[in-house]
Amino acid sequence: MSVRNLDSFFEPSSVAVIGASSRPASVGATVWRNLTQGAFRGPAFAVNPKYAELEGRPCHARVADLPDVPELAVICTPPDTVAGLITELATLGTRAAVVLTAGMSGEQKQAMLDAARPRLLRLLGPNCIGLLAPHIGLNASFAHIDAKPGELAFVSQSGALVTAMLDWADAQRIGFSHFVSLGEHADVDFGDMLDYLATDARTRAILLYVESVESPRKFMSAARAAARNKPVIVIKSGRSTQGQRAAASHTGALAGSDAVYEAAIARAGMLRVNSLQELFLAAETLARFRTNRSESLTILTNGGGAGVMAADAAAQVNVPLAELGVSTLERLETVLPGNWSHGNPVDIIGDAPVARYMDALQVLCDDTAAGAILFIHAPTAIVPSADIARALAAVPQSTTARLMGCWLGGHGVEAARQIFKDAGIADFPTPEEAVRAFSMLVNYHRNQAELMEAPSVVPRGTPPEAAPDTAAVRALVRDALANGREMLTEPEAKAVLDAYRIPVVATRVVPADPAAAADMASQIGFPVALKILSPDISHKSDVGGVALGLDNMDAVREAAQTMLARVHRWRPEARLDGFTVQALVRRNHVQEIIVGATIDRVFGPVILFGQGGTAVEVTADRAVALPPLNVPLARALVSRTRVSRLLQGWRDTPAANLDAVYAAMMAVSQLLADIPELAELDINPLIVNHEGVMALDARIRLSSAKPAGAANFAIRPYPSELAETLAWNGRTVELRPIRPEDEAGHVEFLTNLDPEDVRMRVFYSRRTMERSELARLTQIDYTREMAFIAVAPGPDGAPQTLGVARALADPDNTSAEFGIIVRSELKGSGLGRLLMDKLIAYLRASGTQQLVATVLRENERMLELSRELGFRDAEVQPEHVTRDIVLDLQAPAMAGDRASAALSAP
Repeated sequence: MSVRNLDSFFEPSSVAVIGASSRPASVGATVWRNLTQGAFRGPAFAVNPKYAELEGRPCHARVADLPDVPELAVICTPPDTVAGLITELATLGTRAAVVLTAGMSGEQKQAMLDAARPRLLRLLGPNCIGLLAPHIGLNASFAHIDAKPGELAFVSQSGALVTAMLDWADAQRIGFSHFVSLGEHADVDFGDMLDYLATDARTRAILLYVESVESPRKFMSAARAAARNKPVIVIKSGRSTQGQRAAASHTGALAGSDAVYEAAIARAGMLRVNSLQELFLAAETLARFRTNRSESLTILTNGGGAGVMAADAAAQVNVPLAELGVSTLERLETVLPGNWSHGNPVDIIGDAPVARYMDALQVLCDDTAAGAILFIHAPTAIVPSADIARALAAVPQSTTARLMGCWLGGHGVEAARQIFKDAGIADFPTPEEAVRAFSMLVNYHRNQAELMEAPSVVPRGTPPEAAPDTAAVRALVRDALANGREMLTEPEAKAVLDAYRIPVVATRVVPADPAAAADMASQIGFPVALKILSPDISHKSDVGGVALGLDNMDAVREAAQTMLARVHRWRPEARLDGFTVQALVRRNHVQEIIVGATIDRVFGPVILFGQGGTAVEVTADRAVALPPLNVPLARALVSRTRVSRLLQGWRDTPAANLDAVYAAMMAVSQLLADIPELAELDINPLIVNHEGVMALDARIRLSSAKPAGAANFAIRPYPSELAETLAWNGRTVELRPIRPEDEAGHVEFLTNLDPEDVRMRVFYSRRTMERSELARLTQIDYTREMAFIAVAPGPDGAPQTLGVARALADPDNTSAEFGIIVRSELKGSGLGRLLMDKLIAYLRASGTQQLVATVLRENERMLELSRELGFRDAEVQPEHVTRDIVLDLQAPAMAGDRASAALSAP
């Protein structure tokens, strides 16, 4: 379930408090007081058999005695009463209930859900503080104060944090559109709230406090949809092991790896912060400075000390200061006194008049390489701060969009701060806070870029000869599991990598005989590496099972004898299959990295990258990402590690072949999708230099539970399996799901449509479209939306978009709204029917119940097509110039005569 009936929580016509009380300091008394003494104007009903009235209002003994059906109920009664109350309320027709009750057992919670589900009664809680909807004065909680109206929505798992946040925000005069405590989120969860708030007109930004996520694919789909519309800012507790244990005991759910949560938040286009203060700082920054895309900073100040503080703060959060160009420095020389700083920070000296500020700002704004401009002002007696603020606020919007303000001081700069605020210019009380806010903005835009990626399981453009030998790997996996083995041997693991086109060092297997090892080494050629081969020893170096740089047969025999003795002494129970012998790879300028995969207990399959070698746990230089990967996502993953700097080269060390690294990571991503039995994978070390990569060792663990596979990915991959090529009207046409790189072709397609065709589609004429809107047409979430395009070679041979049919399903997959448009010169050619047939077949297979649309009554061509497809008129029709049409997707297809009668004549 998702957004159904959630509006009954936030805009109820009436509210009942079950367990309302007059007992001081009780939950029932607090909730009743908050509801009746606030600004809520709807009917409020009290239910408690102990009272005939409460504070002058009637109190009813039972739910059945209520004079009217409450749209929303708030329950604060003992755990064993809740399920029965929900049954009564659902039977009456109540739409939503807030369950404040704590201490419910698993059986009691399930009985509550079973009672609510048949009537679609939505439940918030149990064990929550409640909710506040300040725009209607509703306080359905036992919080100690009300929330002020505003444009921020706050959703929290922690009740204590809810009350603390209310108190802190009240002192800061911060208002909210919605304030929600999820508690144990038995029904309404983060996914539901994100879906609801994403389209809420009162909400400018969504703030989340998260301890755990229990429906990861639902959460990711809702988060990605919401983050496309407005900023979503997250505090995720449990960074430390202790914090994770506390969160798990608090919510009763597994918290999962913090690194994986970090990856999921980034991949969904959200922003993670570390404190309540940063939560609001980020919200304010994104509201006023969100359009700025710079990643470097120029500091403009009238005080050298303030500039140094800002530069230090930037270094701490890895924000680079912009390198000012020669021409910019020369222009600054002409407008600034001779003793200015001659660099970044740009110190224009404390006696600066208004004109000097304006001239310096203009020079910096003319240089796009100067990035964002942080203006820091310390008050002086020379010029009033307000005069400077008025002058700067009057510059063109294109300038203020790059400008951040920091007015140092108190009363002396209050007027200047207000002027900046009124002009919509981001303003911060300290240089450190301004720099921290800019760092958040940079991270937010990087995460938004990850959000817009739509990789497929198979990397696009893979030639047939580079395709993996999936059948061979599946056979190997099948045999290993059939023989009761979860751990593959090193040669088997390397065979898997080789099948997926990851270069591996040639490896030979010999019996556990030192002489046999020496003979094989002489055949391979010295120097060699020798390793123990045992199904019971995963980390060979831990038992002295690895010897490197062996230069002759005697050295190999001695190393083998020593290795066998160690293993017998330290792991006497281990089965020995022999040794592996491999040529020692000697390459110049090599870095050791690790590429791996594992299964997170919350988000499923994840991919790891970092610095490799035997000290991988000690260096702890690693980052993780959710599959599937493409080159931009692989590049982003690598960039989050310290070893990435080494891979870029230094002095006489050339840069590593990063394309080869990305290819290996994408191969692992595809392996995770193709082989559901994959449970763990370590390629360590994977050596890399300017020539490429090579796997020296590999470890793979399998599981018959099939924890991997694309079906278990938290983010659905690009559905390349839905693409098809067919002959149509003498042309070869590809029908496939839309993807982000189709944006340029989509622009050409939309630009060349006849204005009248556009009006028929969107009900008004338009000739331009914002870049962000275009992005949302081509960068979609395939979990809940689909757009099929028809592509064929154009007159110049380049791919040309011929038409598109798209549908957006509601979060419950009950109904999907569709739209279709084809090139104006192809109207009546049958292309629309081709696209609609594919869209309808897809939605039927996806379990969508109905396909709906609103069509202009004069759009006879569309109405005729809909009759052919079996659409009918909706039961309730709009009054004016449109018609609502419906196709029941799960009903048997209508015969031709029934289809043509399904829509009444226009």
